[in-house]
Amino acid sequence: MAVTTIAKASEKKRDIRKAIMYDTVKVDGPVMAKMQAIQVAGFAGVEPMSHMNQAEVLDALKATGLKAASVCCNTHWKRPLSDPDPSVREEGVAGMRQALHDAKAYGASSVLLVPAVVNKQVSYPDAYTRSQTEIRKLLPLAQELGVKIAVENVWNQFLLSPLEAARYIDEFHSPAIGWHFDVGNVINYGWPEQWIHILGKRIAKLHIKEYSRAKRDKTGPYSGFEVDYLTGDNDWPAVMKALDDVGYTGWAIAEQPGADSPDGLRKLSDGMTRILAS
Repeated sequence: MAVTTIAKASEKKRDIRKAIMYDTVKVDGPVMAKMQAIQVAGFAGVEPMSHMNQAEVLDALKATGLKAASVCCNTHWKRPLSDPDPSVREEGVAGMRQALHDAKAYGASSVLLVPAVVNKQVSYPDAYTRSQTEIRKLLPLAQELGVKIAVENVWNQFLLSPLEAARYIDEFHSPAIGWHFDVGNVINYGWPEQWIHILGKRIAKLHIKEYSRAKRDKTGPYSGFEVDYLTGDNDWPAVMKALDDVGYTGWAIAEQPGADSPDGLRKLSDGMTRILAS
């Protein structure tokens, strides 16, 4: 895409800044080198994983001027808060406590949490009840630190409806929990703009991801993510209008294949510019 075209696209101003999920960046080198590549590509922020070396992350943020848009909890898949084993859930809570402290150290205002996993061994009602019980243990710390717990919609067979997602958040009766909305994850079974209108002010952060139903139907569900920005089934103008309608401002975080080289990072950054100007 020509530089002049990108500049023209960016003329449509929204108070939404570009960041990228650190775990997707496959550029060779230590934390500093990765952060430098992110900054050069045109991103203003990054979403570190929890349980990284805090000193390395802080040094890299300071050197590059990048801001911590969010922190992604590094333990929620291996130690889900819905696990039948209380000791596993306890480890999951401990992992989230560390993630909240990491976010505070980096200046991030939220932590991404996958709240539960429904499977053959874990029923939907048990996942709902257990995860809420464990999250309630974390809310006082989140409120004390000023860091929001942001629940993400992922392919965990849980909170599959936006109405249910909104209810799940509201039942905590706490300002310390919200929603980390992943646009691409919804395309397989719904429409992101509908979720945005229902979740509204509950949305704390965004993951910007593309998805192709055609590729899904041809080569399997996960292959749907293996497409470039603006070549899948996201209706980005409708998504951005919905975000405008609910008054969303803050971070949009890329979680997209392709961040394996400086050129790949620049391509993602340019795609994000076009999406945010839709």
